[in-house]
Amino acid sequence: MVFRALSLLGLFTVCLFALRTLEGAERPNVIVILVDDLGRGDYSGFGTPDILTPAIDRLGREGMTFNNFYANSCVCSPTRAALLTGRYPDQVGVPGVIRHTVDNSWGWLDPAAVLLPQSLKAAGYHSALIGKWHLGLESPNTPTERGFDDFHGFLGDMMDDYWTHLRGGQNFMRRNREVIDPQGHATDLFTEWACDYLTGRAAVRDASGQAVPFFLYLAYNAPHDPIQPPVEWVERVRQRVPGIADKRASLVALIEHLDSGIGRVLDRLEKLHLSENTLVIFTSDNGGVLGHGAVNGPWRSEKQHMYEGGLRVPAMVRWPGRIAAGSRTDRIALTMDIFPTVLDAAGVEAVPVAEGISFLPTLVGQVQENTTRDLYFVRREGGPPYGGKTIEALIRGDWKLIQDSPFKPLELYNLKSDPGETTNLTSQEPRVYQELSAALRRHIQQAGRIPWQEP
Repeated sequence: MVFRALSLLGLFTVCLFALRTLEGAERPNVIVILVDDLGRGDYSGFGTPDILTPAIDRLGREGMTFNNFYANSCVCSPTRAALLTGRYPDQVGVPGVIRHTVDNSWGWLDPAAVLLPQSLKAAGYHSALIGKWHLGLESPNTPTERGFDDFHGFLGDMMDDYWTHLRGGQNFMRRNREVIDPQGHATDLFTEWACDYLTGRAAVRDASGQAVPFFLYLAYNAPHDPIQPPVEWVERVRQRVPGIADKRASLVALIEHLDSGIGRVLDRLEKLHLSENTLVIFTSDNGGVLGHGAVNGPWRSEKQHMYEGGLRVPAMVRWPGRIAAGSRTDRIALTMDIFPTVLDAAGVEAVPVAEGISFLPTLVGQVQENTTRDLYFVRREGGPPYGGKTIEALIRGDWKLIQDSPFKPLELYNLKSDPGETTNLTSQEPRVYQELSAALRRHIQQAGRIPWQEP
């Protein structure tokens, strides 16, 4: 009886400690940094010789680098929807890009979808979005209506100018619901606002005197076109890399300017003594644009396409003391996996419906086998090349089925033997082709039940 009592007491003590570690300051702060159109190889830590990105490299050096991380789509809005819902984007009404022109907008975020800041709120988190939203321009799909306590950024899909911040002559810059007209380069503004947010949150305490955890979604629009780095940054690149092509010099400068902003955010965390209890996740929404001089590594194609170059993206995660510095993983993960991972780290047990799978065990050094699942990618688009139809890809193990144009036949590749997707095996592997085609049709049928235009 005494032993049993001691056992129960020990169990109670362990449970009490577990509960305490999920309270207040013990819950980690979370920063998700999403950049726009950064190619898989466009950072110096990848080995690309003409670019210097010390901040991005630092995240890899001090945390874990994913060798096989995929964006949920080859374009912006679907990937962002996947990140914030943990679901395939067409399951929440965002199969394509949401734009300010109604006749060329291909998504409408399902009002019933549960977003990450809404789930974190139940655990006591304060949530902010700084930067690019791109999931709706009007009620009910604005950031503060979808769970964010604070929004300081840009509602639209892109800026026609990094300095004026306009899109189609319209101003989509907002401070919560207020229209604002700030002065400066968009990258610098988002960096400054992020640093200000961190400074403000560092001083906040709850009724018991403990720090209130925060979730900061920092969504830069760089290095999306127009490629407009500050002039002095281009000159730095030209001096360091003589003979570099004009397009490449401008893109490298825009990325390096972005990297300096990320570095300022990381430095502010250090200054505020927040780094040790902050989980930082860095990735991109899709691959880079080759026409702008992007480097997507050895993989085929670019943004807007379902080949590997359009879907593979950089990904690093840092959490000092929890994630081994300089570690790497071959685990296959997608943008939508960030959602359950963050909730897992925050100790949120009531996870909404999600196709994403937490990779927290991998981050903290536990054995986590690659989950057996089909990976599905979709994009709906207008214009003559697409006609309002979709393009898709489905990966099952080593096999990838792809339809990169709605008007061309499906293609089949073996990514293990042919990572460059050079040899179409549809005729050589009819059984695999039929099996993956059937699986792809099932995904398309499921998506057909979800409205992607406002009723």
